[in-house]
Amino acid sequence: MLQAVLKIGGSLARDAALPELCRELSVCGLKHPVLVVPGGGLFADAVRDCHRRFPLGESAAHWMAILGMDQFGLLLADLTPGARTVTDPDAAAATAKEGHVPILLPSAWLRRLDPLPHSWDVTSDSIAAWTAASLRASTVVLVKDRDGLYGDDPRRDAWASHRPVMGLDELPACRGVDSHLPKVLAQYGLECWVINGKRPERLAALLATGHTEGTRVPPLAC
Repeated sequence: MLQAVLKIGGSLARDAALPELCRELSVCGLKHPVLVVPGGGLFADAVRDCHRRFPLGESAAHWMAILGMDQFGLLLADLTPGARTVTDPDAAAATAKEGHVPILLPSAWLRRLDPLPHSWDVTSDSIAAWTAASLRASTVVLVKDRDGLYGDDPRRDAWASHRPVMGLDELPACRGVDSHLPKVLAQYGLECWVINGKRPERLAALLATGHTEGTRVPPLAC
């Protein structure tokens, strides 16, 4: 069983720290069974640009953005020593069991199951959470380019500071994650963390101890 699903935000592709994060992913994969879900980043941004310029339907934009996740996944796999790309949950579990980092190229699997709405409300955040639930991982870690989530104070930028804990009921007003994510977390009872990928040691600490610097969104109490 996977310990966690790690969404590596596409915004990190713009940062020189990405190779260091990928090296840390490789080390973590030797100790912890994890699965990496890639963000969309520059590739999804190209789809957003097309959506603004042309009368592109929601479904076309949805699948184009998911193909962008595949592209970023190939980049992550090339930068992560010992990583292997996978396209389905069975391959992910087998790869993690061998001590390698499985990096999901999600388009084929999602196309077959089509589990989520076709909307920009759904990004790789929600896809990572749905993937965690599907693979029975209790935790989804959103590795982004900032320290965590701030909240809904309109006087402050969403990334100006971060809260160590944020309730699930507060997420809909938070601009740091996609708007569909709270529904997925609530439906499946998942724990969620938002941490800074520019500080790879925080990911290592989270996987080793269950705690780190960032924002934790606890699961709903049963």
